[in-house]
Amino acid sequence: MLRALAVDDEKPSLEELLYLLNADPRISSAEGAGDATEALRRINRALESGPAGPEAIDVVFLDIHMAGLDGLDLARLLTGFARPPLVVFVTAHEGFAVQAFDLKAVDYVLKPVRRERLAEAVRRAAQLRGAATPIPVHEPDPDQIPVELGGVTRFVAVDDITHVEAQGDYARLHTSQGSHLVRIPLSTLEERWRARGFVRIHRRHLVALRHIGELRLDAGTVSVLVGSVELQVSRRHARELRDLLMRRTTG
Repeated sequence: MLRALAVDDEKPSLEELLYLLNADPRISSAEGAGDATEALRRINRALESGPAGPEAIDVVFLDIHMAGLDGLDLARLLTGFARPPLVVFVTAHEGFAVQAFDLKAVDYVLKPVRRERLAEAVRRAAQLRGAATPIPVHEPDPDQIPVELGGVTRFVAVDDITHVEAQGDYARLHTSQGSHLVRIPLSTLEERWRARGFVRIHRRHLVALRHIGELRLDAGTVSVLVGSVELQVSRRHARELRDLLMRRTTG
């Protein structure tokens, strides 16, 4: 049985979340806080009470966008505690999944909250809290990246990504099965995945060397074939790309 704290500065959303939590048989108690500061005071009392104490909290269901201290700020503060409660983000904004899982969130639920989706988040939290050595099932994994599909967070293997396309502050990840939009700048992914064989070939494109099928030279222009997609290589990046492909072939 879980003792839950729901945090949301919008009263109707908080009331709905508390209603759904109290209806779940795995929740022994659920209380609410109208902002992150109030929640932090309540969590401090829980930590002082100890895991078996009457004030204990097992899991926090946390909105992200709130006045003052926001949900991500609160989650960062909790990582500094020795025995923090589990965190499930419940938000209307799908662009913060990466940051959420970097903070070891158990789950990331999008509003409007569906009963069955929240039940899955509760199941994950109950499984972790009941484990002898709690390890988040969605602890950040360098081999995967979280993406949102129809309100559900799924994980795409980095090795399956053929190339990445810049779209403003977002990046579109391309795989042989389709594409996924994430709110991460291309420059961030370039730095993060450089050691995994991703190389910038254009200001708009990052490509996985392992998925390059052909390097094409035509009248002074350079392009690569990635699956069935031909991508232009800028002059600035052409020499570096050729060198990398040669080293990869001879190595």
